This record gives sequence, structure tokens and C-alpha cells, in this order.
Amino acid sequence: MKTKNVVMTVAALIVASAFTFAGEPTSKVVVLNQGSAEIFKVIYEGTTVGRVTLKVYDKAGNQLLAETTTGLSKFMRSVNFAGMEPGEYSIQISDANGTQSQKVNYRIASRTKSVDNLVVSNESSIKSVHITKLQGEGKYLLSLTTEGTKSINVRIFDESENLLHNENVTVNGSTGLVYNLKQVQGLPSFLVSDSQGNKQIIK
Repeated sequence: MKTKNVVMTVAALIVASAFTFAGEPTSKVVVLNQGSAEIFKVIYEGTTVGRVTLKVYDKAGNQLLAETTTGLSKFMRSVNFAGMEPGEYSIQISDANGTQSQKVNYRIASRTKSVDNLVVSNESSIKSVHITKLQGEGKYLLSLTTEGTKSINVRIFDESENLLHNENVTVNGSTGLVYNLKQVQGLPSFLVSDSQGNKQIIK
């Protein structure tokens, strides 16, 4: 069965505790369209770490994209509709708590390409990031898990977004880094990125 000609790119952008919703025992999904008419940001926060599937459908119900994430309880994905036919689409998120679907309206017409060119790109090599406040004043544990051996950049900012620390670390599977931020005023934030430009922010 033929479907509409489309091109779509999904990029992993941020895995962050920065997305905080009200404390209800259900998963939260928000779809935003800011800055670019073609790009819709999907923000997900689950109740537990688990398997989450993102799917995109056209108005006729044809599945255009399916992407599964594991090992994360919250994330943000960017869905780029550039090159797709204008119209209504559905973005669906499924996890252990069920399935949620939100409709989006892509209004900008552009040159079309084959659905065979549907691409998932910029897959993040960072599989999980966690910050744990340790006993002792100002001590934080940064836990990282990667797909294989990867070079990861870690930057730490104070509450006013001043850069306090910048380092590159090589991670093979998983590692833990302890930082003494006793002198930092307010709550620090951590920006973790890989060589593909994928970023994860934890505050």
C-alpha cells in the first residue's frame, strides 16, 4: 500500500529532569511547536523507567514513523515535518501506562520525496543520565550509560547559568563521576553531550 510522500527526521535532543509535571501517577506527554513551523517537540515524562514507543501517523492512519526508547523515564524528541505534505498528523506515545495521542497540524507545503527516505537520525549514544545528591555538602554523583565506548562532554552551570566546569570523558558502557559543588550558589545544572551533538540537561 502506498502512502503519502514524506521526509521526516527525528533527533534525540534532551533527556532531562528539567521537564517537571504535577505529581500524578500517569505518564505526561506534551507536544510543542516553537520557533520553527516544521519542528514539533515531544516532551515525555513517565512514572518509571521503561520501554516507550513514539509513532507518527498521517490523517489516513498510515504509520510513517516508529521509534522505541528504553532505559529512560523522561525525554524530549524533535519531529521535523519539513518535506511532508501539509495537513493533520497524529503523534502517539505508548508506555506501560497506556497510549496517548495528540494531533498536530503541519501547514507549510514543500517539495515531497519518497516515503522510503523516512529517516531516524542523530540517535543519541547517551542511553541514560542520572544525578544523585550525595551525603555531604555540595556533592553530586553523575551516572552515565552509553552505547559502547564514547567521548562525552560534561558541563556544569550555576543557577545563573555561569559555566563552572567543562570536561571530556570517555565512557565505556557506564561510569559514575562525583563532583564537589560546595561553593556553588543555588542548584547546579548539568549539560551532557555526545560527539553527534545530542544533548541532555539535568537540573
